[in-house]
Amino acid sequence: MSMIATYGHGTENDFVLVFDPNDEHSITTAQTAAICNRTTGVGADGLIRIIKRDDKWFMDYRNADGSLAEMCGNGIRVMARYLVEREHVPEGIFGINTRDGMKHLRVPLTGDISVNMGKVSDEEIAITAANNGHIWNGYNINVGNPHAVVFVDDISQVGALNEAPIVRPKDTYPEGVNVEFVQITGDHEATMRVYERGSGETRSCGTGTCAVAFAASLHSKERLPAHWVIYPPGGRLEVSIDGHSNATLIGPALLVKDVDISEFLLA
Repeated sequence: MSMIATYGHGTENDFVLVFDPNDEHSITTAQTAAICNRTTGVGADGLIRIIKRDDKWFMDYRNADGSLAEMCGNGIRVMARYLVEREHVPEGIFGINTRDGMKHLRVPLTGDISVNMGKVSDEEIAITAANNGHIWNGYNINVGNPHAVVFVDDISQVGALNEAPIVRPKDTYPEGVNVEFVQITGDHEATMRVYERGSGETRSCGTGTCAVAFAASLHSKERLPAHWVIYPPGGRLEVSIDGHSNATLIGPALLVKDVDISEFLLA
């Protein structure tokens, strides 16, 4: 059986989207990994099955290694772009359910998409992250998924991220953690790199960008609300955090092409 999917990205954080509104096509961990493999597959940071549960759109998100993830801030914008561009949902404000609950988005026909990411919290546990011979102190931030955010004087100090940085205490993150390295570059501006659990280093991370904005406010000893412009390697994202620690992520989403994934479903 032939299966056509769609390849898209948000600030070069890229995904394969499978439109399966009736939830008829199960895709295994191995099949997901085969599809996302950048050498032998389509190549992507993750896979999104667009399904319906209880008559509501649901984001069934998998990391590149096939592991389940709560949600993805860039991925949900790409999914929303798909739903509007393919005329399944009219432009405007609508909700998409995730493993981290319902997220509401504002989706115009063209231009940036905003998504209410929910509450960001500081777990108030001191952590360290080590890479390239350096160790940095940081923040344990929760955005519905776990993040270790550390601040560096120069982003070049981070070095290669071919393997997961060493984060301590080890038992703080029993299911793994996304690690962000951040350099504050100006007034409410920062550049970042990210190593995502289950995917490796990616060009951008939506939940990670929210974690970075929140941690940057803590690091700067700034009271909320706050607005930050964050530059991952893949582009530019904006994050607004209100006085109750609710984050809104604003950025682009692009559908690039349709792809045939039939051969990978044999894995």
